[in-house]
Amino acid sequence: MYQAYQAQSDLMWPLRTMAKFAAPMFQDPTFFLADLPAHRRMAAACKVLALAEVTHKRPPWNIDSVVDKDETVAVTEEVVMSTPFATLLRFRKQGAAAQPRVLVVAPMSGHFATLLRDTVRTVLQDHDVYVTDWHNVRDVPLAAGRFGLDEYTEHLIDFLAAMGPNANVIAVCQPCVAALAAVAIMSEDQHPATPASLTLMAGPIDCRISPTAVNKLATTKPIEWFEKNLISSVPWRHGGGGRRVYPGFVQLSAFMSMNKDRHTNAFKEYYQHLVDDEFDKAEVTRTFYEEYMAVADLSADFYIETVDLVFQKYALPKGELMYRGRKINPAAIRRTALLTVEGERDDICAIGQTLAAQDLATSLRPYMRT
Repeated sequence: MYQAYQAQSDLMWPLRTMAKFAAPMFQDPTFFLADLPAHRRMAAACKVLALAEVTHKRPPWNIDSVVDKDETVAVTEEVVMSTPFATLLRFRKQGAAAQPRVLVVAPMSGHFATLLRDTVRTVLQDHDVYVTDWHNVRDVPLAAGRFGLDEYTEHLIDFLAAMGPNANVIAVCQPCVAALAAVAIMSEDQHPATPASLTLMAGPIDCRISPTAVNKLATTKPIEWFEKNLISSVPWRHGGGGRRVYPGFVQLSAFMSMNKDRHTNAFKEYYQHLVDDEFDKAEVTRTFYEEYMAVADLSADFYIETVDLVFQKYALPKGELMYRGRKINPAAIRRTALLTVEGERDDICAIGQTLAAQDLATSLRPYMRT
């Protein structure tokens, strides 16, 4: 599967490259035919073709400044800790006073952490923000070893340890299970860096509750089907050549097929905005799809374990989820405040699935659960 995708991508590369160079030429004001409607349409078509390209590199964060207490302060990126699979990235505000530290746990679900750029920018206004900047697994050498749910959870524990005591955690969507598991383990071990609070946003804690179409799909096939049909090996030309992955382009196709008409119309409107010189509207579409079309592969171990344990066996709510041979016990959480957030129209994680975390953290006093 991956080899076929790579071959198709290589075949399209000359055409997309030509489109990228041709579009500015058609719009060059020094070109005497630039204002002709036909040339505007050609330029627009070239830009649409270029925008439809699937890329595999993390887009820049582009967070250079932020408003803090009515003042604009400069922001720099600082690597706090790095492993072959992820970087703990801090957004340091120049000259800012000490503020609550927050770890934003980004999902490893086919896109890069930069998909949470707006979230990071908002939280950064009055917090010291760190983020789990996951690497594209197709670039991670085989020598780096496996990366499954245990390794994901271990990364969160290590990152929190690097941040120090009394940090806060915000987990968005897929990593909610691992985040809850990490805090449970740290609480049980009385780890000095156990976070002060844990916010779970639209995460699949208990998928038995109001199952969505995505949840139902995960249970219609045995786990062997997912491994046989959705897992592929990275071509040897890449840094992670030979590593088994769930390709990001497969996940992107799945996401887009769920809202096929919306995406089709978006590209049609993008073309028309360019033809009509409505560049502000076109820029909104371009910005979104440049991010959306940047995909990252998932480790096969992590993907299969997530489908198996989270979506098929419901291991966490059943009290069967393990970490390094230890059973995860959310009841061990006693001093970490818990906030669960759900979306009424979320078609991936239904209402009640994240709230279930509050029923698992039975040792928390009511005022520490919201």
